[in-house]
Amino acid sequence: MDRKNQSPQGETARILVEFLEVAITSIVFLKGFYPPGAFERRRYMNVVVHKARHPQLSNYINSATNGLRPFIQKGLVERVVVIFYDKERIPVERFVFKLTVNQSYSSKVEEENLEFALRAFLVKLTVAEPLTKPLPSGSSWEITAYFHALPSESTEEAQLWIPTDTKQWMQPPQITPIKSMSSDPLRVQLYLEHPSPLESMAPAE
Repeated sequence: MDRKNQSPQGETARILVEFLEVAITSIVFLKGFYPPGAFERRRYMNVVVHKARHPQLSNYINSATNGLRPFIQKGLVERVVVIFYDKERIPVERFVFKLTVNQSYSSKVEEENLEFALRAFLVKLTVAEPLTKPLPSGSSWEITAYFHALPSESTEEAQLWIPTDTKQWMQPPQITPIKSMSSDPLRVQLYLEHPSPLESMAPAE
């Protein structure tokens, strides 16, 4: 669609999805999940960031974030989460992007204002390592989206997303805020979730 004819929600979704692709790549780099050589330095929003060099990794992050674009535009996506698991597929750390796109907003989107607000998240991520925890051996990761409402499965975009069998923590997680912003029509919160110290004491299902 011609960007000039996009709705405010469509323009916001475009900017946000582009940002999420960069931010998620930054998180994977931050966690040291792959060797540094798997990434190359780029400049985005006037911040030095890392881009995945390996086609499979780059394509996974790109397709996952871009696949969410129509649902973000409609306000259906509540959270986009990067989950790191131990070898038993139990979550050990979750980077959570909580999203709100104002569906009643009808004014022109100020792209520079949105990008300036989102840029601060990328700056925060470059110094967020002390907030995180080391990954255990045999760990894995994935991108998961949580929806306010399930999209119609008849759409081609919806068929790309499948229900997850992710194990859930039994206890409320420990939450560490990283950054938040509000610039109509978009609100974003980024925070870390770790299992509660009581988690290991909870009875297994």
